[in-house]
Amino acid sequence: MFTGLIQALGTVSEVREIPTGRRLVVDAAAWGYRPEDGASIAVDGCCLTVVESSGDRHAFDVIHRSLEMTTLGGLSVSDPVNLEHAATMETLLGGHLVQGHVDGTGVIREIDDGDDWRIRIEAPPGVREHLVDRGSITVDGVSLTVARTMRGEDARTGVTGFEIALIPETLERTTLRDCRIGDRVNLEADAFAKMVAVHVDRMLAARDDA
Repeated sequence: MFTGLIQALGTVSEVREIPTGRRLVVDAAAWGYRPEDGASIAVDGCCLTVVESSGDRHAFDVIHRSLEMTTLGGLSVSDPVNLEHAATMETLLGGHLVQGHVDGTGVIREIDDGDDWRIRIEAPPGVREHLVDRGSITVDGVSLTVARTMRGEDARTGVTGFEIALIPETLERTTLRDCRIGDRVNLEADAFAKMVAVHVDRMLAARDDA
C-alpha cells in the first residue's frame, strides 16, 4: 500500500530482457532510501518488488503482463520515474490509499500550462467509470484530485476522461512537469470507489435473480 506522495525521482539506468519479462534498474541517488531485497516500491505508480539493491541502484523484474498494461514497457535508459516506498502503519496519509495496481493507461490530450496548470487525460473505461468530481485518482503514482470529470463527448475537449490541476510543488517533485500531449500515463482509480462499484453490481445482480 502507498500514499501517492512521491518521495524521489529516479532515473532508469538499465533495461534488460529476461525470460519472464524485463529487468529495470533505477538509480535513485537523491532518495537516500536503502530498501532490502523483496521490498515493495511504486515505480510510476506500479507496485514492484526489489530483486536486487546495491547502494542507490535498485533492480526490479517486470512480468510481460505488467509491461503490456502499464507504461513500464516503454521505459528507456535515462527516463525519469516517480518513486515511493510502501507505507507503514506509522505513515502519514497525506495523499490517499494507493495499491500500486494500475487499472490502465490514459492519454494526455490537453495541457494548460499557465498560472493554473491543468492537464486533461483521456481514460479507459476501467478507470473513467470510477471517476467522480473531487474524488481521488493516481496518475503515474501521484495522488491527485479530479478537478472535473468529462463523460461522453465533451464539447470543449472532445475526450472522455478527467481534468487535474497541478500545484507548483507537484510539478517540482514529480515527472508530471515533463509530460507532453500524447504521452501515456499510468492510472489507478480510487480503491474505495472500485469496491463500492463491485458491491453495488453484486446487489443489483442478486435483486434481478430474486
